[in-house]
Amino acid sequence: MEIDEKRVVARVYGEHGSLPAITTTLGGTFVSFTDDALEAEYIGAPAFLNPAGQVQGGMLCAMLDDVTATLVVSTLAEGERCATLNLNTSFLRPAKPGKLIGRATLVRRGRGVCNVNGELWQDDMLVATATAVCMVVAR
Repeated sequence: MEIDEKRVVARVYGEHGSLPAITTTLGGTFVSFTDDALEAEYIGAPAFLNPAGQVQGGMLCAMLDDVTATLVVSTLAEGERCATLNLNTSFLRPAKPGKLIGRATLVRRGRGVCNVNGELWQDDMLVATATAVCMVVAR
């Protein structure tokens, strides 16, 4: 399903908002978006590779943090921000250069804390998973 990314960006970051620099650095684009789930495409760029030629784990964590935190941001009220308190990541297989699909699912949205699950997929194989705990803070 193709989505209107400008509409999603406006919903998440405000009418005059734009994607954060980290999202664009990671090659992030929205694929699908609902109230409790987000899917985004990222690019494992050559600059992200470790000496073994695989996407470095820290870059995979950044992708998982981006997709999970963006989903939380979409639930925030005017004047609220999100801060990741914990991102517990498990690496299941190496990621090659190229397209990765990030998926986030909202597990619980409390007043002050949100729990989110994240997954990174490549070539229909699960590469990494994460559980994120995000704090809602007032500006």
